[in-house]
Amino acid sequence: MTEAEFEEILQQASKELTDKMRETGFATSKSFENGVRDTLEQLVRPFGFSVNYDPHPHVFPDITVGKFGVEVKFTEKDTWRSVANSIQESRRDVNVKYIYLMFGKMGAGKQTSPPEVRWAKYEESVIHVRTSHMPRFEVQIGGGESLFKIFGLDYASFSDLSVHEKMAYVRKYARDRKKPGERMWWLEDRDDQEHSLSIQARLYTKLSTSEKRKLRAEATLLCPQIFKGSRESDKYDDAVLFILTYHGVLCHQARDLFTAGSVSPDEFDSICGGLNVCKSTMDIQDEIIEAARRLDGALITEYWEKDVPEEERLAEWLKMADSYASTWQPSVTLTKIVAHLNSPS
Repeated sequence: MTEAEFEEILQQASKELTDKMRETGFATSKSFENGVRDTLEQLVRPFGFSVNYDPHPHVFPDITVGKFGVEVKFTEKDTWRSVANSIQESRRDVNVKYIYLMFGKMGAGKQTSPPEVRWAKYEESVIHVRTSHMPRFEVQIGGGESLFKIFGLDYASFSDLSVHEKMAYVRKYARDRKKPGERMWWLEDRDDQEHSLSIQARLYTKLSTSEKRKLRAEATLLCPQIFKGSRESDKYDDAVLFILTYHGVLCHQARDLFTAGSVSPDEFDSICGGLNVCKSTMDIQDEIIEAARRLDGALITEYWEKDVPEEERLAEWLKMADSYASTWQPSVTLTKIVAHLNSPS
């Protein structure tokens, strides 16, 4: 099957999916991805190909058909822009040579912007790279200049670079777009570079109790790897970096966030025993529930590397927490969160 033939298939698939989206809609991103997979399966079969129905849950792109791949994006909002994969592409399918984007936009039912599905070449759709945590591409169908055109090299060449080499392009891109007075201290890669925080940066120890609890809850939700065993020295890294890069708050000691005695009330000893991370999490269950409702979907996607609807976030978080925790079971112990999940909506 040639590129032109596959692109004709994508064109036909987008028409069929648009019709279905306008007739019955898609309730979740997963149902849309399955719809794309089923539609492509029917269209590629005459060419002697089939769709992979059992990919790795985090593989890139989402759907593979021989040497062709399709990354699927879905939104209920009226936008053609979305957070995409990490620039590292560590889970990229090595058999895929040509990658495309299939984007489903519900458009919130607006009459001026009806539900629609469009496709584009992935390389032409990447128009930005987010650098707040793990550098990730942002994609948009129409209306933006290709990031790789700005870089001055094609997508295939960029993908072949090492992470260190890729970051050189990302740093230059970020520096070229920084506002007057900003210092991109966290992007520098020189031994003699003087690193300094923005003057607005604050110390975690100086925050109010309510703000500490809010930040701890957000970090706990976004970074469930904090529940790893005590010998995992890097388990707090993402949580501390999140609080720094998103809130400008510097925490000298990770234990101040999750395992210090001051955040681990004795009232939970009968449930958690001497496990402080369990006790500290028990104490902020209300704040975690609120964070799951409040945090932006793009942020959830950025940290979890998957798109999870708001109503499914807590359940998904408990699954991830269980997978990391070895000496306790969050999905059993965190009774307030479990009760919230089981309560009528």
